[in-house]
Amino acid sequence: MLLFESTELARTEEFLNAHYGPMRVGSTTARPSARIARSASAQISIDRVDFGFDLSYDVDPLDRIALCDITSGTLAGHAPDGSAAETFGQGELFSLSPVGRPYGGTVDHASYTVTLIDPSLLGDVASPGTDEPVRLVGHRPVDAAAARRLRAAIDHLDEMVLSDPVASSSPLVLGAVNRYVAAQVLAAFPTTAAVDRVADSRDAHPATLRRALEHIETHAHLDLTPAEIAAAAHVSIRALQLAFRRHLGTTPMGHLRTVRLARVRRDLEAADPAEASVAQVAARWGFSHQGHFGQAYRSAYGETPGATLRRS
Repeated sequence: MLLFESTELARTEEFLNAHYGPMRVGSTTARPSARIARSASAQISIDRVDFGFDLSYDVDPLDRIALCDITSGTLAGHAPDGSAAETFGQGELFSLSPVGRPYGGTVDHASYTVTLIDPSLLGDVASPGTDEPVRLVGHRPVDAAAARRLRAAIDHLDEMVLSDPVASSSPLVLGAVNRYVAAQVLAAFPTTAAVDRVADSRDAHPATLRRALEHIETHAHLDLTPAEIAAAAHVSIRALQLAFRRHLGTTPMGHLRTVRLARVRRDLEAADPAEASVAQVAARWGFSHQGHFGQAYRSAYGETPGATLRRS
């Protein structure tokens, strides 16, 4: 985690310029106290921001989607076209500005979370295999429930993955949780993402399933996505999902989790209890939430993962 604290406006502006982009900050407060704690992966950064003063700002265009979730205080934002400013308060989650457009506003003694997301991540989830960018076309979530789910996904990435050295060092965990956050963004905000309408059930045959299963078995240690599995099976994502549902009663990612759970058990049985830990082995195979992992493991094998390790 990167931690910044200062009571000097010039230093705060320097930090914001370094981590957001060219920005101009102003304030008349004598002692402008600022604190920013950043956790980040390559595609998503999460900043917990606390400004104990009033300030104004103008920011050059960002190359990332910027979401803001206010804990206390208020923020007012305005577009460069001179449109009226909109004020946001405690408990509101919103997008700051479209990617590639400058924006500005004011902050009034506010604490909030800024989440910056690589736009390509949304495209990978919504329209895999295409270069079509996905844009947010509304700055407020579609409803309160969608906002809560997105907030929970961001908190999970921050508190359960990026703050955990074991989980954050696992490409499988990072890839899966990053895509989960992106999926919640797509569900929470109106976007330009097109719905995949390919529904050729003729491709959902046993040969498709066999190719997909072979690819999963061989590449379960990699950060697999539905698009990659579908490409290996030579079908659309929709046809892949139909094949798994029709023949196995599950989803491609559900089957992948089952395979990885079996790999965890194999590794625990072969591990030295004095040197290995359940958390390390689970993270190696993409399981970041120990509670959910433990429940799935007990359901599958009738014992705790710790019991398996101790018996090895």
